[in-house]
Amino acid sequence: MTFPTTSLYHHLLIIVILLLNAPPCPAAGGSWSVLLPSIGISAMHMQLLPNDRVVMYDRTDFGISNISLPNGKCRPNSTDCSAHSVEYDVGSNTIRPLMVLTNVWCSSGTLMRDGSLVQTGGWADGYRRVRTYKSCDTCDWKEIPNGLNQQRWYATNHLLPDGRQIIIGGRQAFNYEFYPKMSATENSPSFPFLVQTNDANIENNLYPFVFLYPDGNLFVFANNRAILLNYAKNQVVKTYPTMPGGQPRNYPSTGSAVLLPLRLNKGNVNVVEVLVCGGAPKGAFVNANNGRFDGALDTCGRIKISDVNPQWVMETMPLARVMGDMLLLPNGHVLIINGASAGVAGWELGRNPVLSPVTYRPDNQMGSRFEVQNPSTKPRVYHSTAGLLRDGRVLIGGSNPHDKYVFTNTLYPTELSLEAFSPSYLDASSSTLRPRIISPKTKTTIRYGKRVAIRFMISGPVDLNSVSVTMVSPSFNTHSFSMNQRLLVLDSSNSTKALGKSNYQVVVTAPPSGNFAPTGNYLLYVVHKEIPSPGIWVRMQR
Repeated sequence: MTFPTTSLYHHLLIIVILLLNAPPCPAAGGSWSVLLPSIGISAMHMQLLPNDRVVMYDRTDFGISNISLPNGKCRPNSTDCSAHSVEYDVGSNTIRPLMVLTNVWCSSGTLMRDGSLVQTGGWADGYRRVRTYKSCDTCDWKEIPNGLNQQRWYATNHLLPDGRQIIIGGRQAFNYEFYPKMSATENSPSFPFLVQTNDANIENNLYPFVFLYPDGNLFVFANNRAILLNYAKNQVVKTYPTMPGGQPRNYPSTGSAVLLPLRLNKGNVNVVEVLVCGGAPKGAFVNANNGRFDGALDTCGRIKISDVNPQWVMETMPLARVMGDMLLLPNGHVLIINGASAGVAGWELGRNPVLSPVTYRPDNQMGSRFEVQNPSTKPRVYHSTAGLLRDGRVLIGGSNPHDKYVFTNTLYPTELSLEAFSPSYLDASSSTLRPRIISPKTKTTIRYGKRVAIRFMISGPVDLNSVSVTMVSPSFNTHSFSMNQRLLVLDSSNSTKALGKSNYQVVVTAPPSGNFAPTGNYLLYVVHKEIPSPGIWVRMQR
């Protein structure tokens, strides 16, 4: 046996000491701030409105909330005079209580083209309700009894090219319907795919992941597989392979999904991809109900649904996650945030919160797409929410794994606070690279297929070849899925040019039809070197 020399030994000893005393590997970036320590309710559902206000609500049978209805009002036929819905004003960082009349628990919704939120279903007296909210300083919820044909609880909604919304599934609802109705006799077509993907006594197909494909059909993912649905004819156009491993990805084994950015080129999108991440393994729901909490899935499946023979490509996340949210950021990256690393969705069924978000860069080479971000200090487990704001921050709320408000003597107390996560593109060090849109002004109308000149400022050095324009739809977020979420990279044909000191222009072509971007409200951003401007509101119109 030979021994190292004294000199080599000393070198090895120094290396070991340095390693032992080195700080842990830092997260890539991002920062957190508490906006309000309490909004009075736990934000189980969330929707950004085109006036930069956010509607949030939980459920009417949680008990008395921590915010009262105004002017001594109480809900009809109830002794509960507290609010279970609020409107948050982003600009003033203030909250206004709203009154929902029936139970909105585990419901769904869509921002309609006129800027109103149309919300559907819920529990018990809310099963078949349609509720509308059009924001103003004194506005409140309006309700339409029996606005739905079927009971809708844990359903998914999507805005359609004709301006209506489709409502798909829900507990024991193996069908879909539309709102508003074309006639009083409009039926609810049967949807056998939801029967086929329903695991007995577990489900694993509630809140299905639904995306509008650019040909006008709907991509629908439930449990561990997907189809392309012609909803107008009630025909399955294409059946996709089961995701490798066959693990469930929908409620209660809740993962999340996004339609990856749609890159427009001469009026078309050549590649359409979906990314599904996280969830819980088979058996996890039964085990969690018996006090055994299985580790969450750490895999994502990515599929080019536009391919002739599409196949899933599996990737591994740096952190396993169930009940996580996936949001499209203005620069086309995907943010994976909230959730737990063990258990499933449901009352008291999740464990080990995942405090660190992760970003996913779809255009990077496989193996270098994920990046862990700086952690929050607040667990956001079951019934948490996340939504993109116009300024590029991400609003985070909710977390209540209990069937009432519970604040003490529990692993994960009901969370009433509102936080913002600021991705690293908002760091002060990027300020000289950040665009600021000069024109058009916010709330401009854009017509399909038309060219739009966008003028912007950047104070620092500019790479004209690293400028793009993105358009993001404001999504309805609940139960780890953001309904109606899509991001389009508009066709600029390398048109970016300088107009003078710090002033630039890029000319883009609007999406060609509602199949690419249904009529309604969008956030438009200029992105430079992956750093987005503050957004402006635009309205897509025929």
